[in-house]
Amino acid sequence: MRRPKRQRAEKLLRQAETSGFALPLLDLLQIGAPVFIVTAIGYFWRLRALPFNQSFVTQFVALVGAPALTFVTLLNSHFALADIARMGGATLACLLLFAAVAAPALRLLGYDRRVYLPSLIFPNIGNMGLPICLYAFGERGLALAMIYFTITSIGQFTFGPAMARGRITLAALFRAPFLYAALAAVACSQAGIVAPDWVVKSLKLVGDVTIPLMLLGLGCALAEFGASAWPRQTAFSLARIGLGLFGGLVVSSAFGFNGAERGVLIVESAMPVAVFNYFFAREYGAHEEEVAGLVLISTALSYVLSPFILLIAL
Repeated sequence: MRRPKRQRAEKLLRQAETSGFALPLLDLLQIGAPVFIVTAIGYFWRLRALPFNQSFVTQFVALVGAPALTFVTLLNSHFALADIARMGGATLACLLLFAAVAAPALRLLGYDRRVYLPSLIFPNIGNMGLPICLYAFGERGLALAMIYFTITSIGQFTFGPAMARGRITLAALFRAPFLYAALAAVACSQAGIVAPDWVVKSLKLVGDVTIPLMLLGLGCALAEFGASAWPRQTAFSLARIGLGLFGGLVVSSAFGFNGAERGVLIVESAMPVAVFNYFFAREYGAHEEEVAGLVLISTALSYVLSPFILLIAL
C-alpha cells in the first residue's frame, strides 16, 4: 500500500486537474512538509555535532542509491520512448535557456562566470527536487523527475567542473553509475525484458532509503555553510529560482506539457542552487565561500517559496 501522505498528494493533484481550482495553501505546505522536516533533522543533527558521515552518504547515494532508484523508477514507469525523449528534450531546453540568459547577463554586470554561472544553470534537482515531485505528483512524477535528474546530472558533472576550472572533460560523466542505470532501465523497458523479482526488490529496498539520506545530507551540509554577503547572494538566489520558474513555464508551454509533465518541469527547474556547485567550486578554487552562501540562502528561500511554486505548477 502507498503511504497516506503520498495518497493525499495524488488525490489533491487529481482534484486540482479536474476542478481547475488552485490547491489551498495549507495543502501545498503539507506536500512540502516532509522535505522540510527531514532536512531540518539533518541540519540540527549537524549543529549538535552528532556523528554523520557526509562522505559516506555522498558516495553511497552517487554510486549505489541514485542508480538503484533511477533503475527501478524508470523500469516501472512504462513510459514510451517518445515520452522519455520529450521530457529529456524539455530538460535540455531548460538548461540551454538558463545558460543563454545567465551568461550574457553576468558578462554585462561584470560578475565572474566561473563562480556564478553553474549556480544559475544547475538547480538542486536531487536532494530537493526528487522528494517534492514524489509527494506532489506521486510515482509518475518521480519517474518524470528521474528523467530530468539524469539529463541535468549529465550536464552538471560534465560542464559544472568545466566552468569551475576552465576546461571540459567527459571523464566524470562516464564514471557516473546513474547514467548506465538509466540506459539499462530504458533498454529493458522498451525491449520488454522482465528483471528477476529478487533483483527489482533488492534495488527498490536500496532506492527507498536514498531520498531520506539525500535530505539528511542536505541538512547537514547546510549547517556547515555560511553567508557573508547577504544582499548580493540573496539577489543571485532569487535570480536562480526566478530564472528556473520562468524557464520551466516557457519550456513546458513550448512542449505542450500539462498535468504531471508540466508540474515536474516547473518544480525541478525552480529548485535552489545545487550543493554540487559548491563542491566543484571548492575543488577548483572558484570562490567556494560565495557559492556556499548561494546554496544556503537559495535553499532557505526555496522552502519559503515552494508552496507558491507548487501553486503555479499544479
